[in-house]
This record gives sequence, C-alpha cells and structure tokens, in this order.
Amino acid sequence: MSKSAKDASQMTPEARYDYFVEQAKEHKTLWTLQDNDGCVMLTTDDEDCIPMWPSEEAANSWAVDDWKDCTALSIPLDEWLERWVPGMQDDDLFVAVYPVQDDLGVVIEPYDVEQRLAPKKQQKH
Repeated sequence: MSKSAKDASQMTPEARYDYFVEQAKEHKTLWTLQDNDGCVMLTTDDEDCIPMWPSEEAANSWAVDDWKDCTALSIPLDEWLERWVPGMQDDDLFVAVYPVQDDLGVVIEPYDVEQRLAPKKQQKH
C-alpha cells in the first residue's frame, strides 16, 4: 500500500470521508468493488450500503478473504452523480465511505455525498 493510502486507512471515519471527497474531486473517479453478480453490498444493522473508496488501491485493499474474487470498479464522477445517486436513493441504499478492515467508515445517504462532491448552486429568486 502506498504511503498516502496507508496513512488514510489509519484516519478516523470522518477524516477518511474528507480524504475521499478530496480525492474524488481531484481524480473525478470513485471506486467500488464488483464480483460476478455486480457491485458488492455491505449490510449494517439498519442499512444496505455500497462501499466506495477514493482509489483503486484502497478498494483492492478490501478484496481479501470472502471478497478475494472481487475486482475494483472505477466510476466516473459524472456518471456517479447522474445515475448512481438517484438509483441508490430509489433503492434506499446508503454509501459506506472508505471502509477499512474492522471499520465501515461513515455510512451516509448518497444525496449527502453528492452535496459534498458537487454542491448545487443556490437558485436566486
């Protein structure tokens, strides 16, 4: 793991969320994992989540043990904002932002992530 990815994986969930937003804006890409059935899902007590990472390396660090058959999937930021956010909202799916082993990270609604990644301009009345 590169130094930046290793450092980031040691951060608090909130700091990883900030790092995720910063990386996604800079690289215009988000990363998740997929297997033969499609995107992987994580389940908390209350929510079904799709995990998202800031880099291919960070996503691949999760692809071990039960997840070893998964591959990293890059999602262009524009596509994520246009298609994934509405689709996830419709399916009541949450985002697990930058999970690391033993810590799912910040679990948040896709709309809230969208607000961080592409703040809407305030409409003038």
